[in-house]
Amino acid sequence: MPSLLAVPNVSEGVDGERLDRLQSAFARGARLLDRHSDADHGRSVFTLAGEPGVLTEALASGAEGALETIDMRDYRGAHPAIGALDVCPVVWFRPEDRETARTEAVAVATQIGGLGVPVFLYGELARDPGRAERAYFRNGGLAELWLRMESGELRPDFGPELPHRTAGATLVTARPPLAAFNVELDSGDVEIARAVAAGLREAGGGPPGVRAIGLLLSGGRAQVSTNVHDPMAVPLGEVVERVRALAAPLSAHPVEAELVGLIPQAALAGYPEDVPMRGFDPARHTIEARLAEPTN
Repeated sequence: MPSLLAVPNVSEGVDGERLDRLQSAFARGARLLDRHSDADHGRSVFTLAGEPGVLTEALASGAEGALETIDMRDYRGAHPAIGALDVCPVVWFRPEDRETARTEAVAVATQIGGLGVPVFLYGELARDPGRAERAYFRNGGLAELWLRMESGELRPDFGPELPHRTAGATLVTARPPLAAFNVELDSGDVEIARAVAAGLREAGGGPPGVRAIGLLLSGGRAQVSTNVHDPMAVPLGEVVERVRALAAPLSAHPVEAELVGLIPQAALAGYPEDVPMRGFDPARHTIEARLAEPTN
């Protein structure tokens, strides 16, 4: 059977003890390839590999751990979020595994809904095109989601009709690998980052499949935080150069970048040397290299 990946995102980026517990829960039967935490974003991303069925069990275990560990009433992260287990994509790396990943994602959504957490399918699993983007559910945060669900405007695909009191809701999809990639500017002006993000994202005329927001980090740097939906078609070097071009008229420049999780090797094509990726190791942070490592 083909091996699949999963990239659950949880709304905790600081508490190491909580994250260790969640890591143990997610790795129950699945292979942990990577864990990335960000205190400013209030978020951690686990990258898992596993066979169909086994991966569903691991993700359900992690979802239960997130429900027991994270209280969204205390959430203060800069990253938009509506749930303790905020996003739970099942990822296919080989095109022939696409249908298997879609089936697995629906199984995962069913399990999470059974825990009492409403689940919304997004991306190519969305029930209609208007529900495809994560922003459709996240706009206004969890408080707005409560209002939309209470009014009956928004109904989940699985689980209860209202958010869980502490765990909120979860977004689930199946997709190919994307790149969660952040570019930091030599500026502390968040409005510059927001302007760059507006021009970078697909909706603003940027490359296809690029989503972007502007944030201010606790260290004082402005950041353009992106998701690149097809990093083999739009490699990270192209994203950096777009940021450079958009920031220059605003007297800002990209100085450092950050990769969240793993990427396909092809996403590194043409990457510029003058914008280093903090802590990046191609032997540890490409999907091909991690999957090639022997298992114990």
